[in-house]
Amino acid sequence: MHTLITYAAPPGPHCKAALPHLVLPNLGRLLRHLSPGARLQGQAQDLTPVYERVQAQAAGLEGADGLIPWAAQEAQRLDLLALHGPKGWAWVTPCHWTVQSDHVDMADPLQLALTPRDAETLYLAMQPYFAEDGITLFAHAPGQTHTRWLAHGAVFANLPTASLDRVAGRVVDPWLPRQAQAKPLRRLQNEMQMLLYTHPVNDQRANFHLSAVNAFWVSGTGTLQGPHGAPVQTTPCTLRDALRQPALADDAAAWVSAWHALDASTLAHDVERLQQGGPLQLTLCSDTQALTLEHRPLRPWDRLLRRMAPVKPQEILRSL
Repeated sequence: MHTLITYAAPPGPHCKAALPHLVLPNLGRLLRHLSPGARLQGQAQDLTPVYERVQAQAAGLEGADGLIPWAAQEAQRLDLLALHGPKGWAWVTPCHWTVQSDHVDMADPLQLALTPRDAETLYLAMQPYFAEDGITLFAHAPGQTHTRWLAHGAVFANLPTASLDRVAGRVVDPWLPRQAQAKPLRRLQNEMQMLLYTHPVNDQRANFHLSAVNAFWVSGTGTLQGPHGAPVQTTPCTLRDALRQPALADDAAAWVSAWHALDASTLAHDVERLQQGGPLQLTLCSDTQALTLEHRPLRPWDRLLRRMAPVKPQEILRSL
């Protein structure tokens, strides 16, 4: 069992200032038994956040920064590689951009509240334009998310792209692909803004005071390595991202509340699993670091030290 908690130590100043107000008894109990293991270091400007690199390692995926083949892995699950091959896959996420005087902001696409019906309507409108640039958009399959589409095209091959979390709620410009091969995507963005400006879906969304869908984001590019038959059998980590939205918004009260709920649910179950003798790993992530805690046998002296001077959760979170 491997639990991965994103935004455990957030980048925003308000959430950072709220660290002393956290009360995390179950994390404290886990720290008495788990030992620090691998620490993965990243940078704030990396296209791929450290938590995605942890996920990729657990899933057996390889790729450089911005080239973790998440979309190709999904294509493999949908049995699409035999027809199209392992290269040139991407995720296309509909989103809302706000143009300011000197930059462009992107709202968090997960807050668009896009319905499956609206997503299907937008897909039918956008797909022909993508096709003109040699990009095939795949409508979401049953059981798949309707908040993004799988796409395939030569333009995506070996094109590093920023994870959606790098751009959600932030300025778009530093994360846009600037390579020459991305030029068709920049033109396609302009075409989509014109197409969607007066689209009926956005007119209806305006009636409910919902943001317009006026752009898209490309991510998940990368080539799947190794055999491309059946999906690789791995033991992926269980992602817990309840801290994500309050951390991105730097909402300290909501972040603390989400941490307390996580401690009372997920981490309480992890404590129970550990007490029953089950294997356990816990990875805590910040914007730039991931620390994995593992269950290892302790010498009697080490066990005594941990009882006498237990590691506080805040100390671990501040180290990220």
